[in-house]
Parts: sequence; C-alpha cells; structure tokens
Amino acid sequence: MNRRAFAKSIIQSTASAIAASGFPSAALSAPQSTAAATIPFRFSVMLWTVFRDLPFDQRLEKVAEAGIKNVELTGEFSKWSDDDFVKFNAKRRSLGMTFDASSGIRTGIGDPASSDRFLAEFQQMLVTMNRIECPTIIVLSGNRVDAGHDAQHAACIDNLLRASDLAAKQNVSVILENIDPVENPRYYLTSVAEGFEIVRKVNRPNVKLLYDFYHEQIAEGNLIDKLQKNIDFTAVVHVADVPGRHEPGTGEINYPNIFRTLAQLNFTGTVAMEFLPTGEPVAALRTARELALRSAATP
Repeated sequence: MNRRAFAKSIIQSTASAIAASGFPSAALSAPQSTAAATIPFRFSVMLWTVFRDLPFDQRLEKVAEAGIKNVELTGEFSKWSDDDFVKFNAKRRSLGMTFDASSGIRTGIGDPASSDRFLAEFQQMLVTMNRIECPTIIVLSGNRVDAGHDAQHAACIDNLLRASDLAAKQNVSVILENIDPVENPRYYLTSVAEGFEIVRKVNRPNVKLLYDFYHEQIAEGNLIDKLQKNIDFTAVVHVADVPGRHEPGTGEINYPNIFRTLAQLNFTGTVAMEFLPTGEPVAALRTARELALRSAATP
C-alpha cells in the first residue's frame, strides 16, 4: 500500500468510527463554520469544470450542495431564451447564489486591429451582465498577431481603459486572465508578471487581474512572491493543481501555503475552484473548500 492509499484508509476508518459513535455532525462542522466567518475571501466555482451532463439549474443545486454560493460562467447564457433567463435567475436567487463573474467575449484585447470588435462585444456583454446581475467580466488577451509584442501590450492597456469607462457606468469590474503557453502556444498573455504590469498601467479601480495559479505554475512558477507583490491588483484567483488541472493536493502546488498567504494578505476577492475533480465532484469541492478554510485559519 502506498502512502496516499494508507492515508486514505486511515481517514475512512476514522470517519466510520466517528459515525458509529453517534458523535454529532454539527460538532464536527463547527470549526469550519468559525473559520468561514473569519477568512477575508469568498469561494466560487468555474462551472464549466463540474456537472456538465446535468441541466443548468441542477448544476447550481450541486454547487450549493458543496457549500459554495458563487458561480463563474463561460458564456453558458449565449443560447438561453428569455424564459431561461427568468428560470435560471429565479433558481440562483432561491439558492442564495451569485453569478459573480463571466467570460464569453470571443475577441481578445491584445490585437490592435480588433479593438472596435472587442468593444462592440464588450458592450453586448454588459447587457447580459445586467440581465444575470453579474458584477464582473473576464477578458482575455487573445493570440499573438504580427503587430509585435509592444503593440499588443499597448493594445491591452488601451482596450482595458476603454472597457473600464463603459463598465464603470454599470458598476461592473473587468478582470484580465493569463493562460499558460502549453495549453495555448499562440496565446499572448502567458505571464502573470506582464498581466500585473498591464493593470498597473491602466490604474483603474474596476480593472484588475485574474491570477490563475494553475496556468502560472506551468508558465513561470514563483506563485506566492507574485501574489504578495501584487495583491492590491488581484481580484480573483483560480485554483487547480499541476499536472492535470485536478483538485488541490493531487499535484505539485502547495495550496495550504497559498490559502494561508491569501488570508495573511487580507485578500477580500474570490477564490474560484477551476479544477477537474478526480472523484465525486461535490465531495471534491467540499474538500477543497475545507482545505482552504483550515489553511487560512492557521497562523
């Protein structure tokens, strides 16, 4: 029996013994509730990663069952009818849930020749964000083009400034996401360091970075140092382990230290689970949330 299997057997045996003893489950969950009340950040789930075979409203129910009340979207609403908007908003509200961020704009901000198309799509996205009461739009840089690095860097800044002006009228925030070069070798913004440089130059309160730890570990690493230096420009962090994009603890990223650092830095943004569960998704999401709570509560 390997070490992981041995540890799993111990956990299962302990859980069985507790259940047999009749020990109240509420007592077991009390420390987690206390931790949840004291940590500064909130939790969300990138919905594309879980329950993909279920109808949309049942997917929301499953996320709520895992103890998470926020969901990030990737444009699932693009084919909704008017009745769907009414139905799914009603379901979300009944669960006390928020659609806290969404991507879905096809045009990136890094192509100088596509600025007008990006802004037209952005304006349309603002209409949808109002319909689903979502406060944050995720934007991407898009792929590299022949214009060159400096021109693409400048286009990112310019398009974020223009998007910021439009979003501010509706009290909406804009967050820029990095993607690693292994997943997309053609993608422009593969570096968190450059992402932070861009949002610093934009210097608008409603424009920040989505720091994806999975992508950055593959691209450049050094996760905590960048987090510490740029916490004021970080709105959302995405959580998945490397390799495989599975739950924390399955790979090489030290997530307990990351969660602890987020608490120490008083990160008030969102910790979004964007991993592909290796087992039953509700259990995996609960375990990841509980790991974050325990780690954040540890001095």
